[in-house]
Amino acid sequence: MTQDLPTGFVFGVATSAAQIEGAAVENGRTPSVWDAFAAVPGKIADGSDPSVAVDHYHRWREDVELLADLGVDAYRFSLSWSRLLPGGHGPVDQRGLDFYSRLIDALLEHDIAPWVTLFHWDMPVETMMAGGWLDRSSVDAFETYASAAGEAFGDRVAGWMTLNEPVVHTGYGYALGIDAPGLTLYGGAFQAAHHQLLAHGRAVSVLRSVAPGVPVGIVNNHTVVRPASDRDEDLLAAGMYELYHNGQYAQPVLAGGYPEALAMMPGAAMDCIHDGDLEAIAAPLDFYGVNFYQTTTVVADPENPNLPFAFVEPADVPVTDFGWPVEPAALTEFLVQLAGTYPSLPPVYVTENGCAYDDVVSQDGSIAPDDARIAYLDGYLDAVRRAIAAGVDVRGYFHWSLMDNWEWAEGFTRRFGLVRIEPDTLDRTPRASFAHYRNVIARHRASRE
Repeated sequence: MTQDLPTGFVFGVATSAAQIEGAAVENGRTPSVWDAFAAVPGKIADGSDPSVAVDHYHRWREDVELLADLGVDAYRFSLSWSRLLPGGHGPVDQRGLDFYSRLIDALLEHDIAPWVTLFHWDMPVETMMAGGWLDRSSVDAFETYASAAGEAFGDRVAGWMTLNEPVVHTGYGYALGIDAPGLTLYGGAFQAAHHQLLAHGRAVSVLRSVAPGVPVGIVNNHTVVRPASDRDEDLLAAGMYELYHNGQYAQPVLAGGYPEALAMMPGAAMDCIHDGDLEAIAAPLDFYGVNFYQTTTVVADPENPNLPFAFVEPADVPVTDFGWPVEPAALTEFLVQLAGTYPSLPPVYVTENGCAYDDVVSQDGSIAPDDARIAYLDGYLDAVRRAIAAGVDVRGYFHWSLMDNWEWAEGFTRRFGLVRIEPDTLDRTPRASFAHYRNVIARHRASRE
């Protein structure tokens, strides 16, 4: 299967700072919106917070050894804005620089390429108090942060990712209030989306200035949208959600403008778009990151004045223990559709794909092989292979995640890792899927050598 993937195909894994680092108040780091959000009773499923997470800040050497044992070509991780620029605006903290420098150098010593995400949802509290992504000042603050990161690490980074999944951060954090910062603006969250994309465009420019030659891209979450029925109202709702989830973030980046129908979203206001914004957002990219987890089945919801769509579970489709549909063919379908929609699409990387399954632990403490995760991994890697065979220029795949982590509003209740984190001790235990992925990578490498 993977022997059919092209020479140079990148195998990796991914994590994010807020979900693994911990050390929330150590060495100058100031709080992020997630530290504040998690302190509100009832916001996190198990009442936990990211103050320790899985203690990567102190155990990073151990985690790099796991990456080396896994044999990945690349490791995608994010920087903590609050650790690098405490308070969101600086000055740059040398202790934060030193932490990430040590991590990057250790990765390079093991021939693991560092792929760095600048924003994985953890905005500094001070930047949020100034308006967050609802205010254009956040764009300037992000540009300053991007410049500092580029100057510090640009000589060693293999690829920059400006934003991670702005659709999820906007939808859950600004529209529905499920995630930090917990706002319920519904269609009025559009300006948070726009300012994120504008910050992306500005960051592309500044990164190319301070770190020339390093590839720059964005990471968008995508889904295949299906109507719940062939009724006209469900078809219309599905079409609207397709534009909201996929088109709202791909079209301005890849084609220079928003879908016009977004103006129909209740509460949406487009006056936050200023002259020159769309040109900045559409700065040419070196690659395009696709995070893909599940399909979305949509039904019309005429009783809801805030949203013209609702979601239902698809029939007769297997799901993970998180309830997410497992349909590998949908990833192939989406990648082919993306390439067909945007002729100027740059090379694509699948920058996140993974599944949450609970462990089966026996009385003696042994853990059963995570066969479901192995099957998932094989299925979606084959989906990537099929997309490449259909002509899509996919250059790599990053599995989510290296290890179990603090899964945002779900706390520690969902396990995505190839490595199990023991809840009480935070000890690392590679699962059977870890060995399986290692073998997949080794077989591909051997076939190409």
